[in-house]
Amino acid sequence: MYSCPDIPLVDLHRHMDGSVRVETILDLAKQHNLELPAYDLESLRPHVVITEKLDSLEASFPKFALMQKVLVDYDACRRITIENLEDAISEGIDYIELRFSPFFMGEIHDLDVMGVTSAVCEAWAEARDRLPVKSKLILIMSRTYGPESCEVELQAAIAHRDRGVVAVDLAGVESMGRGNVFVDHCRRAREAGLHLTIHAGEWSGAQSVRQAVLELEAERIGHAIGAANDPATMDLLGERGVGIESCPTSNVQFKMIPTFKDHPLPMWLDRGLLVSINTDDPGISGIDLPHEYRMVREEIGLTDDQVRQAQANGVKTAFLTDEEREALWAAKA
Repeated sequence: MYSCPDIPLVDLHRHMDGSVRVETILDLAKQHNLELPAYDLESLRPHVVITEKLDSLEASFPKFALMQKVLVDYDACRRITIENLEDAISEGIDYIELRFSPFFMGEIHDLDVMGVTSAVCEAWAEARDRLPVKSKLILIMSRTYGPESCEVELQAAIAHRDRGVVAVDLAGVESMGRGNVFVDHCRRAREAGLHLTIHAGEWSGAQSVRQAVLELEAERIGHAIGAANDPATMDLLGERGVGIESCPTSNVQFKMIPTFKDHPLPMWLDRGLLVSINTDDPGISGIDLPHEYRMVREEIGLTDDQVRQAQANGVKTAFLTDEEREALWAAKA
């Protein structure tokens, strides 16, 4: 076992709308007479799953588009919510935070943002009562679509804060929506009692991470690769106790870093930063959380102590109440 069995196994950065099973894509397409590039599992799989390092971020867009295409109605949104939680169980995960952009999920078939969010929350509530995995939801404001669409997604998050949504994430291509445009969005999310995580330093430098911490007041940063070469920014993350949601395989596949050996994960851990290990878009990356733990040991070279530290960091930075965190630890005792 590559993870530590006496520490809760958590995944804090998983895009539900980037982790639709290939079987589900095929099934939903057949049900709704949707055109696909292939109509059997093995022929379809390369169109969905990354099989080699991408030349650019844009090269992944057709894969995301296939997942988006089959979200034809609210039942499909409910289905992928349940399946993401079932997959978490099969991976041995004790607690997972699933994030999703209701605008992205509903875009192709004109589904309402509130309707998508309600469907996801309904499925989450049903699964919570019968599946043996703890979970919460993070609603994405996708900067790719601009501040007006993010406003609609923010309102959906606030409206569903008592139905499983505990946090807001600002995600999407950083160059398409600078963080300073979303200061007010993030302030209102915090005032509504929602936690805040920000994709920053994914495709840009350390300044994006600093802005997310200082202006948006992020509690966690998704990826943060851009901070790795700036000691002052890493010091800021440490001083503020900001969590880093690291997703090593995704970082290599999407060419944020050249190879696993170049990943800053060991350095971050040596600096005492609250970095955790997560999957990002496992359906597209063709991975699961056990795979990530194997990669950080075999390819990145983390020691047993570093793995323990990263795994415990995930529990520490999860968007849980103190009571929920204690219960999660108690279940492993």
